[in-house]
Amino acid sequence: MRVSKAEVTLNYVILTVFAVIALTPILTVLATVFQHRTGGGSASKGAADGGVLATGAGNLAEAWSSGGFGRYLLTSLLVAVVVLGVSLVLSIMTGYAFGTMRFRGSTALFYLFLLGLMIPAEAIVIPLFFDLRTLGLTDTLLAVAGPQIAQSVAFGTFWMRAQFRAMPPELIDAAAVDGATSWRTLTGVLVPASKQGIATLSVLVFMWTWNEFLIPLVMSPTGAFRTAPLALSIFKGQYTAETQLLAAAAVIIALPVVIVFIILQRYFIKGMLEGGVK
Repeated sequence: MRVSKAEVTLNYVILTVFAVIALTPILTVLATVFQHRTGGGSASKGAADGGVLATGAGNLAEAWSSGGFGRYLLTSLLVAVVVLGVSLVLSIMTGYAFGTMRFRGSTALFYLFLLGLMIPAEAIVIPLFFDLRTLGLTDTLLAVAGPQIAQSVAFGTFWMRAQFRAMPPELIDAAAVDGATSWRTLTGVLVPASKQGIATLSVLVFMWTWNEFLIPLVMSPTGAFRTAPLALSIFKGQYTAETQLLAAAAVIIALPVVIVFIILQRYFIKGMLEGGVK
């Protein structure tokens, strides 16, 4: 099917408009980081005298030290790694079971998993907090990571089931002919063939976990497991008028997600395209 030049031009115009709309807030935040802070003291003035880059570096350093983000970034990283690791393992296994095996009650059980996508966290977080407090588990890694693992496994099961169901049945049949067990078929055949989908799921789960605000806020009332978004919220309340510092803090918090996306972007885009085709 041949596409006319006018249609191609219109597509590029529409994409450009949406790109500008999406990039404008990001570029505005980045530009604010490199602005001189009025009344910021001798350190800010000295950074401004060194040029735009020195000003931006000074704002980032000031935000880092004032907000103490090092500790909170490590906490967020710990929670994200635990949630991502456990969720991926469970999602791959449940997706494999629902996508390739037939057993009694599989459909009903799969829809039960999907309830995790339909029930918002706001509806269950308060009862869950009282349950965990009764068990003495609040202010622990389990209290912060556990509910997020449950949410991620619900989506991960749905995602990996679609991935495995789209695989050619000949792959599984050939593995069975070669005498491979179900576990060997999963780890040696299906997982390598689904690396784009797994990478996409990894980016999504990491991003959702990193940006989660409500669950760490409720499940860690003393702030023992305060994550980076919570620290950013507190920092915002302390430096309401310092827009340069707020922008610098936002960049610090968002940077790990950007780094993960850059590393996995090739697999992420391929996985999203494959998911769209399937």
